[in-house]
Amino acid sequence: MMKEADGFETKPNMNWRLPPGLKVKLARVKLLLCDVDGVLTDASVFIGGAGEIKRFNILDGLGLVILRRSGIKVGWVSSRPSDATAARALELKIDYVLQQKESKVGVIERLLLETHCSWEEVCYVGDDVVDIGPLKRAGCGIAVSNAVSEAKAVADHVTSAAGGYGAVREIVELILRAQGKWDNIIAEYSA
Repeated sequence: MMKEADGFETKPNMNWRLPPGLKVKLARVKLLLCDVDGVLTDASVFIGGAGEIKRFNILDGLGLVILRRSGIKVGWVSSRPSDATAARALELKIDYVLQQKESKVGVIERLLLETHCSWEEVCYVGDDVVDIGPLKRAGCGIAVSNAVSEAKAVADHVTSAAGGYGAVREIVELILRAQGKWDNIIAEYSA
């Protein structure tokens, strides 16, 4: 374990040898959907003064940019509308930003109709009880390491990293490795 400046422990990169069933699920992914608070952030929200502040991880951000450039669409699904989330999504050019106070399953099903994707082609990342429905339906459901036990129980995989501390980047790498695209990305950035 390594300690970051704020004292939060992070785990070193996981072993990239994936169980065959997980590799098959990740190879089918055409759409990555993430919860926001607790997945893309450490679940902290700072409110006061001019508005709301959230802490996003820069590694996750670059990972999502790389994933999009690799032909995989990215969406954020939150039951808690937030200007901070919208601003970060705009900066990263996230394909779909769904911030609605309603069932995440219903919101995602409407998106799937619009995009002509199926649940089988979705990798959904969550951390809390509101994510259980999408985690169970997605072709690949992933819970972050700091997720509640009920979310972990229905997930196909649990990350080594916590939400807001590189968990989404870890997932991006898993998807791109499973699809045989990771080595090309490394070669591109090594040139």
